[in-house]
Amino acid sequence: MAGGGPALTRARVALVLVSHSQRLAQGAVELAAQMAPGVLLLAAGGTDDGGLGTSYDRVSGAVSEALAVADGVVVLADLGSAVMTVESVLDVEDGLDGRVALADAPFVEGAVAAAVTAHGGGDVAAVLAAAEHAGSTFAPVVDDASRAGADDAAPRADEVPAAAAVARVTLRNPLGLHARPAAVLARLIAGYDASVTIEGVNGASVLELMKLGATGGQELAVTADGPQAREALDAVVGAVEGGFGEV
Repeated sequence: MAGGGPALTRARVALVLVSHSQRLAQGAVELAAQMAPGVLLLAAGGTDDGGLGTSYDRVSGAVSEALAVADGVVVLADLGSAVMTVESVLDVEDGLDGRVALADAPFVEGAVAAAVTAHGGGDVAAVLAAAEHAGSTFAPVVDDASRAGADDAAPRADEVPAAAAVARVTLRNPLGLHARPAAVLARLIAGYDASVTIEGVNGASVLELMKLGATGGQELAVTADGPQAREALDAVVGAVEGGFGEV
C-alpha cells in the first residue's frame, strides 16, 4: 500500500484505490494527490506476491489504515473482480456501515473528482456523489458551431438569480484551464457557501472545468449565488487573474 499527499491527523474522508495492478493503483494515487494534496489516498493494488489481481488483505488493511485517521472512506475499484473483493471486505468486516462506501465510478476520473471534493471538506455522501458523477462527464461534447452564441455572451438576466454576483475574467496562463488550475478552482469554490458556475458548468467539479477546454486568453463568464456569492466570485476572479502561479 502507498499513500499520497502529506500525512493527516484527522481527515474527514480518505480514499482507497483498488486495482489489479499495483503500479496502476499507485499512479492513480499520485495523480489524485496532485489535485488534492490535503487528502489521504491509499493504493491497494495487486496480489500479495506482487502479481496482477486483488488481495482481500491489502484492501482490508488499506480501509483500516484510512479509518484510523478519517471519519469515513470512499473506495474506488478498477474492474469487476476488484469490486467483488471490496464488496467482500465490506460484507465481512464489522463496523463499516455508513463509514465506508464503494463508488460505482470510473477509476481515474472518479478518484480525481472524489479527492477534490474530499479536500473541500465533503462528507462520505458528497465524496461518493462526486466520484459517481464523474461518469457523466463522458457525454458528447457540443461542437464549436453549436456553442457559438452562448460562449460570446454572459448569462442572460433571466438565467441569473437576482442575488447572484456575475463577472468576466480572462485566463492569463498560456496552458489554459488544464488539470492543476481546474483543481485549484474546484477546491477554492468548495470552501464557500455559494454555488458557482464557470461558463455554465459547476465550478466545484474539476472534471467539468477541465472539459471546458478553456485556453489561454479566453474570457470566462463566472456566476455565483448564495450567502457567500460575492466572496466566492472575488476569490475565483483573483485566482484566474493571478494565473495560478504559472505566469
